[in-house]
Amino acid sequence: MDKRQHIVVVEDEPAQRQLLLDYLTRQGFRVTGLESGADLRRLVDREMPALVLLDVGLPGGEDGFAVARWLREKSGKVCIIMVTAAADTVDRVVGLETGADDYIPKPFDPRELLARIKSVLRRASGSVAPTTGPRVRMGRRVLDLEKRVLVEADGAEEALSASEFDLLKVFAENPNRPLARDWLLETIGHREMEVFDRAMDLRITRIRRKVEKDPAHPEAIRTVRGVGYMFVPPKD
Repeated sequence: MDKRQHIVVVEDEPAQRQLLLDYLTRQGFRVTGLESGADLRRLVDREMPALVLLDVGLPGGEDGFAVARWLREKSGKVCIIMVTAAADTVDRVVGLETGADDYIPKPFDPRELLARIKSVLRRASGSVAPTTGPRVRMGRRVLDLEKRVLVEADGAEEALSASEFDLLKVFAENPNRPLARDWLLETIGHREMEVFDRAMDLRITRIRRKVEKDPAHPEAIRTVRGVGYMFVPPKD
């Protein structure tokens, strides 16, 4: 059995798709190239890959954002990197909102793409052992640091993307401590990412929807004006 990590490249432009297939195969990955979201759906029914490199512009009336939402609903463990239009902040914002772990604008250097892929896969592997204990109460739910999931009061579990888990883990390790936005981005592995104004705010919004009783009035992940955010553990 092939034990190499499986990467799926969803790109409708044949020459670009083949270049990525050849390059990533030389880097030691098992790589599958697909043309559309429909092709990806058929593949996922048979096998969930480790990572999907997903172009925003796809044929068939379904863009990469819709495919990313569907894929994230299928699995919290699969890594998703969106390939966006050059310098298009709107694409990047929407990409983060869909649950993507990272994004890279065209045109990109293959070496930068490889660094992004390795970073996301490394975070998803959970190679760093948790230091705060197996479970941390966060708002209305509990973060299980070993399983990398959020747990409801009734025991139901919700999987987290690699970036969501990394961010919650940093908060769990730094309770009642104001954390700057830029420091958070750097700490969770995005030092090489071109930071734009709303990147961290969007990630926090997604997390609040998952942990807060009332996301519009957060109590667990609070905004610290002029600094960033702070995790406040429940008192009860």
